[in-house]
Amino acid sequence: MRAMSLRPILLHPDPRLKAVAKPVAQIDEGLRRLAQDMLDTMYDAPGIGLAAPQVGVMSRLIVMDCAKGDEPAQPMVLVNPEVTWTSEEKAPYEEGCLSIPEHFADVTRPREVEVRWTDLDGQSQTQRFDGLWAVCVQHEIDHLNGKLFIDYLGPIKRGMITRKMEKLKRDIARDGPAPKGHEAARL
Repeated sequence: MRAMSLRPILLHPDPRLKAVAKPVAQIDEGLRRLAQDMLDTMYDAPGIGLAAPQVGVMSRLIVMDCAKGDEPAQPMVLVNPEVTWTSEEKAPYEEGCLSIPEHFADVTRPREVEVRWTDLDGQSQTQRFDGLWAVCVQHEIDHLNGKLFIDYLGPIKRGMITRKMEKLKRDIARDGPAPKGHEAARL
């Protein structure tokens, strides 16, 4: 059995979270190990999605699992994902982010999306997502494009969250990380 390997999650504001990730050129054992580390990190956080830039790797790779409650885990690994279709109907959803802990805001996105990606076996996949899965995949693909959920907010609210995150980072540097325990679904 493989030991769990957790990676540190970057916190906003970190310039790497605003950079565009590069396409994955090759699926190899290193990428598979990164994907498993990301899943371990996401589950431990706890969250429902994580993009490679959030762990400091500037590659177009995301992981997610939006299974609820007693449902069995449904981990997904998407290499070079891209949205190929969006519904005209939009829906708001209160989003959070592992890189912006304890902050949440309503973001309006397409209610359904179709996404194409490559799986870890090198096979092309296409799937339509709705509900929380649609929110999550759009949120994580935004990370690959250097966009955070707070970028959908007005400048005053975005600035307020950024200032609070700067203070949190100073506090962590001085005192160490706060204990875990927030149970809300964070992407």
